[in-house]
Amino acid sequence: MKKKFKPSDIFFLVFIALLMIPQTRKPIQLAVNKAKIWVWSPSEIAAEDQKQLSPFDYPVLTLDGQSKTIEVGKGKVTFIGYWATWCAPCLAELPTIEALYADYGDQVNFLLLTNEQPKTVKAFLQKNPYDLPIYTSQITPPDLLLNSSIPTNYLIGQNGHILSKETGAADWNSERVRDMLEDVLP
Repeated sequence: MKKKFKPSDIFFLVFIALLMIPQTRKPIQLAVNKAKIWVWSPSEIAAEDQKQLSPFDYPVLTLDGQSKTIEVGKGKVTFIGYWATWCAPCLAELPTIEALYADYGDQVNFLLLTNEQPKTVKAFLQKNPYDLPIYTSQITPPDLLLNSSIPTNYLIGQNGHILSKETGAADWNSERVRDMLEDVLP
């Protein structure tokens, strides 16, 4: 008995083929992650489950090579995001982080950290004009912030409590995140 291909079989094979081609893989991954953002928003970790970071200074370099130190857990809420220009989930959530930064950048320390070369990030920013504070880290982060997956983002309270941790693309400009910030900001 000869098996006939159904239209869904052909669609599936074409989809798999498109994922194998580098020029089409990234746009497909970006679209899938943008769809996830429509339904996924970070939530606050229950107070009894929040981990406590010891306050520390985070030494970073700007994309122009200038040294800077960002205080974490020392009286100001901090958003830390680990990302890369080649990461589709990272790119999908960047517009939501930028929107949050536009409204809360003067009240919250924002650190978007990458391990990529500044030249690579600058080229990305020329094509995608984000106005975000992007740095490279000069230290290994504390154990509570170590994670091998990107994107991984943290919202850290004024006293060092990790209020929210999200691995994977998420909507950081959601009402839920904004409510969380309004609850912890002075």
